Amino acid sequence: MNEHAVAHARGGAMGRRGFLAAAGLTAAGAALAAAEGRARAASPHVRAATAGSFRVPVEDVRHTRTWMAWPDSTAIWGRNLLGGVQADIALIARTIAKYEPVVMCANSGSAADARSKCGPSVTVISSIPVDDCWMRDSGPVFRVDGVGGLDAVGLNFNGWGNKQTHAKDALVAERIAAYAGAPFTSAGLVGEGGAIEQDGAGTLMATRSSLISTKRNPGKSQAQLETAMCAAYGASKVIWFDGVSGQDITDDHVDATSRFRAPGQALVQMPLATDTDVYAKDARQQFQILSASTTASGGPMAVSRLQGPDYNKIRSTNGDFLASYANYYLCNGAVISGQFGDTRADAAARATLAQLYPGRVVEQLDIDRLGTGGGGIHCVTQQQPVP
Repeated sequence: MNEHAVAHARGGAMGRRGFLAAAGLTAAGAALAAAEGRARAASPHVRAATAGSFRVPVEDVRHTRTWMAWPDSTAIWGRNLLGGVQADIALIARTIAKYEPVVMCANSGSAADARSKCGPSVTVISSIPVDDCWMRDSGPVFRVDGVGGLDAVGLNFNGWGNKQTHAKDALVAERIAAYAGAPFTSAGLVGEGGAIEQDGAGTLMATRSSLISTKRNPGKSQAQLETAMCAAYGASKVIWFDGVSGQDITDDHVDATSRFRAPGQALVQMPLATDTDVYAKDARQQFQILSASTTASGGPMAVSRLQGPDYNKIRSTNGDFLASYANYYLCNGAVISGQFGDTRADAAARATLAQLYPGRVVEQLDIDRLGTGGGGIHCVTQQQPVP
């Protein structure tokens, strides 16, 4: 899961899915997750990440398929919200399936429901159990070597610093890699896919608040994390933002605010000039830092602005709501993004995305139930690139 960085006027609220705190990680769940993690680390099929010819490509490459996960936990979502979130997940899956195959991981007890709601265009499997729907964070990060090879990296997902039960989700990355027939690598850090953006040519960006964390990477310095990130992603440079700590479950994932489109090309979702909360300040800082940065090869960085909506004009009045156009997903031939009810901003975002991604269809979806959970379309998807 991943988004929050553009939230507006949230006051003292916990932010990204703060309303789920009551479902937090139980002691039993933490112990089980830790045991599962130790077992996975000891597996002979898991090897330490090393830099080499494999790299994580930029997200506009062709995909073999998209991976998603079906939420079914009332303990996490509550009875009132779960059905709406499932409807949003199904809508996203059906929309992506118009452009490329979608595989939905569902628990055996809810697979039939997932098939019914997603329809025949989406493949639902029950062999990879899940805790929640945030495939960007729990799923594998696929890499290619440019000569037909494919492997996968696991970022050792631990429930965003043991903030939520994750015994099943901690194993999703390795199990998807096995299903896809891709060799699996365990990265030398704990993190989430939404916490790291890559340009496919050696440059990464991330927030310190999310990764330099005692709940994820205790005792690891920024330099040590850079080394581990670059080894896992096949990169050589990390652009860091301070981020925002403790205001949402992800501690400010970068992919709600800033994205790489190509080497030397980025975009930042900008707040209104009148927005002064911590997330607005964070977005402006990300834009400034990116605009002054160079790529891993030393080239200039071109940064585009993607204007965010007016939170006073969107449909939702929930204080934890995430209205991130930047949390879009690229699939074969399309850009899948949210629309939030600020009609002028929605139309402007569609026009900007169409200009930035010429030749792709721009699909805007009402995902307000998912947004109430603090997430977006990029948060619940994970691409498998064509080798």
